[in-house]
Amino acid sequence: MKPVMQEEPTGCGIAAVAAIAGVSYGRAKRVAGSAGIVAADPRLWSDHGHVRRLLSRFGMRSGRSPQPFRSWNALPPCALLAIKWRLQDGHPSWHWTVYVADEHGTYVLDSKRGLKTHVRRDFGRMKPKWFLPVRRSRS
Repeated sequence: MKPVMQEEPTGCGIAAVAAIAGVSYGRAKRVAGSAGIVAADPRLWSDHGHVRRLLSRFGMRSGRSPQPFRSWNALPPCALLAIKWRLQDGHPSWHWTVYVADEHGTYVLDSKRGLKTHVRRDFGRMKPKWFLPVRRSRS
């Protein structure tokens, strides 16, 4: 799986879904827009329903509700991972990333533009709060 860079400050959810679906940010953004999901909407990083709906538009499914992060070893092979969790204006918010365990090992795809590398293995620095397991094909 390859990282996709977010093009707006609040576009991390769209970029995460694009990475999982294997499409460009622009394509994911167009599909999101057709579903009423826009990157400028701050609910995109404070509500998991938007990314779940976008995943379904690409034929994928996620868990219905967030599961608490317990350890890196306990994560499924593909998951939307909430890091940088905080309260902002009294509402929870976070940064969407993608956890992957595949033939290349375990890593996190982070769409933030300013990073030196978008394939992260610095697990001790990331502080996940919760995750949504993702199935990459319909079942």
